[in-house]
Amino acid sequence: MPADEQRALRDALGTFATGVTIVTTLAPDGTPVGLTVNSFNSVSLAPPLVLWSLAHKALSLEVFTQATHYAIHVLTCAQHELAVRFATRNADRWIGTAWHPGKTGVPVLAGVAAVFECASRNQYPGGDHTILVGEVLHSTHHPGSAPLLYHGGRFYTEHPLGNGAGGAGMRAKP
Repeated sequence: MPADEQRALRDALGTFATGVTIVTTLAPDGTPVGLTVNSFNSVSLAPPLVLWSLAHKALSLEVFTQATHYAIHVLTCAQHELAVRFATRNADRWIGTAWHPGKTGVPVLAGVAAVFECASRNQYPGGDHTILVGEVLHSTHHPGSAPLLYHGGRFYTEHPLGNGAGGAGMRAKP
């Protein structure tokens, strides 16, 4: 695809607002590893599966594709700087970052909107990315947390619309 068409495609994809997550695991030597990801999705409730994708050029690709467990953290709007730090190549991401070992032993970040501790289940090639599917073993969330959003190359926070029906109009009708 020519460069101008690639740029147009990136811009078109950027019109889809996403949440912002940080995915963490442990390297074989026990060092915490993490990066910012906005390609997170629910797959199934039974069994509880989620997916995310990682670029083949990511320095942590081998660590994540070999990991047996990882945690996906949904960030709050107050965690914009954390998202940027974990997205910056060669940054010391863990200095000053509050975390503790989760139930699966992987790093769990403090103060996030939600955490999904997962067992790695499947991996699929997807162009210049690898798609990772995890089975959710443990999850926690903080109701009322304002999420950090990404749209058009910029970070945003939510602004509720309407009367607070909570997306009821999006549910399938029986």
